[in-house]
Amino acid sequence: MPAILGKKAGMTSVFDDRGRQVPVTVIEAGPCQVLQVKTVETDGYNAVQLGFGETSDRAAGRPLSGHARKAGATPKKVIREYRTDDLEGYAPGDTVTVEAFRDVPMVDITGVSKGRGFAGMVKRYGFQGQPASHGTKRRHRSPGSIGEGSGIPDRAVRKGKRMAGHMGHRRRTVERLKLLKVDPDAGLLLVKGSVPGPNGGYVFVRSARKMGAAKT
Repeated sequence: MPAILGKKAGMTSVFDDRGRQVPVTVIEAGPCQVLQVKTVETDGYNAVQLGFGETSDRAAGRPLSGHARKAGATPKKVIREYRTDDLEGYAPGDTVTVEAFRDVPMVDITGVSKGRGFAGMVKRYGFQGQPASHGTKRRHRSPGSIGEGSGIPDRAVRKGKRMAGHMGHRRRTVERLKLLKVDPDAGLLLVKGSVPGPNGGYVFVRSARKMGAAKT
């Protein structure tokens, strides 16, 4: 099951074999270096650890710099490991490119969604708000009642209540995105549909775990 780290470059569109315009997300993927191969005997589980993006020893810190040098690699900006039982062909110091995805039909992509800052409940959750007719003063986008009054004082506001707060900037995974094109020369993956995160954000791409119908 191939996997790779990359950076979201943005969106564009391509034309399929029937002449239809298809929106795609361009991902600058790899090259990544294998920093560690974990096995059940040594670590208790099977996994491959990848590193992407060059950085300096000072920025990475001594522990991560030494970890990379142990694998014969340079310090990396982003390090991510994923569990897999197929460890054949992976060794510390090896390079992973988009060539590994040439025969992959669909992928799962994980990224951090765009942060929207502090938002109220109308924007954050789509609440209707208060009536807009006369008689409502400066309370049009307020939540209304949020608790149960004095009947249950220790549960005046229950845990998990949807209220105003930090919106976005959460780790999200979009599954079963159709991989339309692999460009090994430019190191690009063209994926049908949208990918979480802003342009320039780091993403983790792996072969789809659930091989059902592709997302549309």
